[in-house]
Amino acid sequence: MTTDERTQSKSRAAYDWVKARIARREYTPGYRLVLGSIAAELDMSVVPVREALRQLEAEGLVTFERNVGARVAMVDESQYAFSMQALAILEGSATALAARTLTPADLKRARDINDRMVASLDHFDPGAFTALNHEFHASLYGPCPNARLLDLVNAEWGRLGNLRNSTFAFVPGRAQESVREHEGIVGLIESGAPLDEIESAARRHRSATLDAYLEHEHTPA
Repeated sequence: MTTDERTQSKSRAAYDWVKARIARREYTPGYRLVLGSIAAELDMSVVPVREALRQLEAEGLVTFERNVGARVAMVDESQYAFSMQALAILEGSATALAARTLTPADLKRARDINDRMVASLDHFDPGAFTALNHEFHASLYGPCPNARLLDLVNAEWGRLGNLRNSTFAFVPGRAQESVREHEGIVGLIESGAPLDEIESAARRHRSATLDAYLEHEHTPA
């Protein structure tokens, strides 16, 4: 193997290593990526690490700033808003389509998850709360008979995970409102409410979280 090939191989290893940590949110938006530290951890020189970060920069995952160096890219607020808007529509529809198939046991499971979310408010962990939030909603939309719609919902959930570790980290007060709205959605399904009413409630719930985040971001400190 030539020197260039060895460098390329190490660069690929560094690329995979850093990208995996960004995907797992160990490296969150704004996190400073120190070339020397990464190189030392991977037992290689800074040259392949720099090449790896440049590749990640080309993909929009890393930025380089003068006198600062490399950082994990900050999130484009418009992309986050677009995903939340899309998810409001998709998840609302999937929840409505699944509503008539949900059993009393399914609804009890959803309530149990929401109860865990309520209990977590006293020692609030945004990441854990977000994981429970996803579990709650999946318990309601999961039985949706439209497989294509389910794929789209799950894709948007995954995209949101890359854009924001947890919206509730920015607007923790929204968590209390969220669990109350969860109970309302479950109540509508349980009572056999019209499907368009269930869909609207699920859509409003998602949109309210986006609205709370945008208000927080654009309110002067």
